[in-house]
Amino acid sequence: QIQLVESGGGLVQPGGSLRLSCAASRILVGIPAVGWYRQTPGKERELVASIPSRGIITYADAVKGRFTISRDNAKNRMYLQMTGLKPEDTAVYYCNWSWGALTYWGQGTQVTVSS
Repeated sequence: QIQLVESGGGLVQPGGSLRLSCAASRILVGIPAVGWYRQTPGKERELVASIPSRGIITYADAVKGRFTISRDNAKNRMYLQMTGLKPEDTAVYYCNWSWGALTYWGQGTQVTVSS
Protein backbone atom coordinates (compact mmCIF):
# COMPACT_ATOMS: atom_id res chain seq x y z
CA GLN A 1 0.00 0.00 0.00
CA ILE A 2 1.21 3.48 -0.85
CA GLN A 3 0.28 6.43 1.32
CA LEU A 4 0.23 9.97 0.00
CA VAL A 5 0.33 12.84 2.46
CA GLU A 6 -0.44 16.39 1.40
CA SER A 7 0.62 19.49 3.28
CA GLY A 8 0.80 23.23 2.78
CA GLY A 9 -2.86 24.18 2.66
CA GLY A 10 -4.34 26.99 4.68
CA LEU A 11 -6.02 30.37 4.63
CA VAL A 12 -4.61 33.04 2.34
CA GLN A 13 -5.79 36.42 1.13
CA PRO A 14 -6.68 36.99 -2.52
CA GLY A 15 -3.53 37.53 -4.54
CA GLY A 16 -1.47 35.48 -2.13
CA SER A 17 0.56 32.33 -2.65
CA LEU A 18 0.72 28.82 -1.24
CA ARG A 19 2.87 25.80 -1.97
CA LEU A 20 1.31 22.38 -1.62
CA SER A 21 3.46 19.29 -1.14
CA CYS A 22 2.63 15.63 -1.54
CA ALA A 23 4.91 12.93 -0.16
CA ALA A 24 4.66 9.28 -1.17
CA SER A 25 5.54 6.63 1.42
CA ARG A 26 7.08 4.50 -1.30
CA ILE A 27 6.96 4.14 -5.04
CA LEU A 28 6.47 1.35 -7.51
CA VAL A 29 8.71 0.48 -10.42
CA GLY A 30 8.47 2.95 -13.26
CA ILE A 31 7.65 6.61 -13.56
CA PRO A 32 4.20 7.47 -12.29
CA ALA A 33 1.82 9.98 -13.68
CA VAL A 34 1.11 12.56 -10.98
CA GLY A 35 -1.52 15.19 -10.64
CA TRP A 36 -3.29 17.68 -8.40
CA TYR A 37 -7.07 17.77 -8.25
CA ARG A 38 -9.50 19.90 -6.30
CA GLN A 39 -13.06 19.57 -5.12
CA THR A 40 -15.67 21.88 -3.65
CA PRO A 41 -18.92 20.80 -1.93
CA GLY A 42 -21.52 19.57 -4.39
CA LYS A 43 -19.11 19.47 -7.30
CA GLU A 44 -17.06 16.74 -8.92
CA ARG A 45 -13.34 16.52 -8.36
CA GLU A 46 -11.54 18.37 -11.15
CA LEU A 47 -8.04 18.22 -12.53
CA VAL A 48 -5.84 21.18 -11.69
CA ALA A 49 -2.51 20.10 -13.16
CA SER A 50 -0.77 16.90 -14.14
CA ILE A 51 2.58 15.50 -15.16
CA PRO A 52 2.26 12.30 -17.19
CA SER A 53 4.85 9.55 -16.99
CA ARG A 54 5.83 10.70 -20.46
CA GLY A 55 4.54 13.77 -22.18
CA ILE A 56 3.53 17.32 -21.60
CA ILE A 57 2.49 18.96 -18.35
CA THR A 58 -1.09 20.14 -18.51
CA TYR A 59 -3.03 22.73 -16.54
CA ALA A 60 -6.69 23.54 -16.21
CA ASP A 61 -7.52 26.76 -18.03
CA ALA A 62 -8.56 28.36 -14.75
CA VAL A 63 -5.05 28.08 -13.27
CA LYS A 64 -2.78 28.54 -16.30
CA GLY A 65 -0.13 31.13 -15.66
CA ARG A 66 -0.75 31.09 -11.90
CA PHE A 67 -0.03 27.52 -10.76
CA THR A 68 3.07 25.40 -11.35
CA ILE A 69 3.26 21.65 -10.82
CA SER A 70 6.60 19.94 -10.24
CA ARG A 71 8.02 16.69 -8.97
CA ASP A 72 11.18 15.50 -7.24
CA ASN A 73 11.61 11.83 -8.08
CA ALA A 74 14.58 11.45 -5.73
CA LYS A 75 12.44 12.53 -2.78
CA ASN A 76 9.18 10.87 -3.86
CA ARG A 77 7.49 14.25 -3.70
CA MET A 78 5.41 16.49 -5.88
CA TYR A 79 4.45 20.11 -5.47
CA LEU A 80 1.93 22.69 -6.56
CA GLN A 81 3.07 26.29 -6.39
CA MET A 82 0.02 28.53 -6.41
CA THR A 83 0.27 32.27 -6.96
CA GLY A 84 -2.28 34.97 -7.64
CA LEU A 85 -4.84 33.00 -5.65
CA LYS A 86 -8.49 33.85 -6.12
CA PRO A 87 -11.54 33.09 -3.96
CA GLU A 88 -12.69 30.62 -6.60
CA ASP A 89 -9.54 28.58 -5.94
CA THR A 90 -10.97 27.67 -2.54
CA ALA A 91 -11.28 23.88 -2.41
CA VAL A 92 -9.86 20.70 -0.96
CA TYR A 93 -6.79 19.80 -2.99
CA TYR A 94 -5.83 16.18 -3.56
CA CYS A 95 -2.68 14.67 -5.01
CA ASN A 96 -2.76 11.59 -7.18
CA TRP A 97 -0.06 9.15 -8.23
CA SER A 98 -0.78 6.51 -10.84
CA TRP A 99 1.10 3.58 -12.28
CA GLY A 100 -1.11 2.37 -15.06
CA ALA A 101 -4.32 1.08 -13.51
CA LEU A 102 -2.97 1.49 -9.97
CA THR A 103 -3.95 4.89 -8.62
CA TYR A 104 -3.50 6.40 -5.19
CA TRP A 105 -4.99 9.50 -3.56
CA GLY A 106 -3.94 11.67 -0.68
CA GLN A 107 -6.33 12.64 2.09
CA GLY A 108 -6.70 16.20 0.84
CA THR A 109 -5.65 19.58 2.14
CA GLN A 110 -7.95 22.58 2.46
CA VAL A 111 -7.09 25.79 0.65
CA THR A 112 -9.21 28.81 1.51
CA VAL A 113 -8.78 32.11 -0.29
CA SER A 114 -10.58 34.88 1.54
CA SER A 115 -10.06 38.39 2.84
